[in-house]
Amino acid sequence: MREQRLLERLKSWENEPGRRTREDSGRIINSVLSHLQRVLNTKMGNVQIADDFGLPDFTDLIYNYPEAVRGLERSIQVMIQKYEPRLRLVRVRFVPQEDARLALDFQITAEIDNENEKIPVLFESQMDTNGRVKIKG
Repeated sequence: MREQRLLERLKSWENEPGRRTREDSGRIINSVLSHLQRVLNTKMGNVQIADDFGLPDFTDLIYNYPEAVRGLERSIQVMIQKYEPRLRLVRVRFVPQEDARLALDFQITAEIDNENEKIPVLFESQMDTNGRVKIKG
């Protein structure tokens, strides 16, 4: 049942007592995806227990584009490595778009280090003009 975060496990123990010993790779991927969504949509400085939790404000990104994109890639990667311990070998890559959308696309590749197996994952993320991140896997 390591595929879920602690609060998710506590909730599901009452609803699915038979699952306590079985692991499900789909659940772990969905749990990681959900957690990444929360982490990457938190602005740095808004969590009292950890000042470095979340992404820094990138509203000035437009003035330093495209150099600032590399800093954003690094910030995303560091945040994932620090606050999502189920992922290993994390790589974040900016994916330039040909159309004129006002959004930044990133590809996140990693490996979920499960007890019995290593699961490669690929997540597509998009940051909109408000700094909101959408992730799908």
